[in-house]
Amino acid sequence: MITKDKIDEFIEKIPPAPKALRETLALLNSGELIKASKVAQTDLALAKYLKSLVNKPIYGFSHEVKDISQIFGILGVSGSQQTVYNYMTTLLSPSKWLLFKLNAKTFYELQARLSKRWELILKHLGKEDKNTASSIALLPASIIVAEALFCQRIEDVKLLRSAKNLDYNTILIRLCGMGLFDICEQIAVKWEMPKEIGEIIQASSGLKPSSNEEINLLAKWMHLLLFYELSQPLFVEAGLNDFLDFQVDFIGDIYDDFATLMEIE
Repeated sequence: MITKDKIDEFIEKIPPAPKALRETLALLNSGELIKASKVAQTDLALAKYLKSLVNKPIYGFSHEVKDISQIFGILGVSGSQQTVYNYMTTLLSPSKWLLFKLNAKTFYELQARLSKRWELILKHLGKEDKNTASSIALLPASIIVAEALFCQRIEDVKLLRSAKNLDYNTILIRLCGMGLFDICEQIAVKWEMPKEIGEIIQASSGLKPSSNEEINLLAKWMHLLLFYELSQPLFVEAGLNDFLDFQVDFIGDIYDDFATLMEIE
């Protein structure tokens, strides 16, 4: 088994926090959008990432958006904070993925699709809180950690996949004693997110529903969103769809509403 110390070692690296990133997040947390954009543009790699992400087709802009202050203005405080968290996640992304069939382009695509549709969901629910918006960044971060952990025992992972046809989350639990959503929760703690964010993440597995109705509602929508996106051909091919066991009973009461929203979008 991969020890808890080894897991903590990987999570401890999240996020690398250069000065510009710390200042940008602090300003966004205070609602200082213009000041945050000025600091963000001093980090050339962050600025490049913001331009790359926001100009993906899913955002629907007819002309390329290049100005960082304009990008932050478009995204708003919640969306900008979420995007900075996404960027910090990419700093840990491996130069070459060994287990999952991902690369920088497809990983950014996953981040963009999750971020944009989670924003749409929160707007639909009238729950546009910046911390809740940023919670969706935890799943891609945990996939990076899972890739790193699996690569410590890659032959064992491949054997379990081929011989017993186990899903990746079950393998993760067997090798590490925790699943993908447990890793998400630990990253939320590392990022000093409010306690309820970890509760939303755990409940979104569909296996640990919350007694809090508001948290449970957000978790149901997140569960459906994760299943919806990880079931797209690009991410099925990457092997990511094997992380989530669809819990139809958990989301039955909102399924039609979710389907309608995705059709409109």
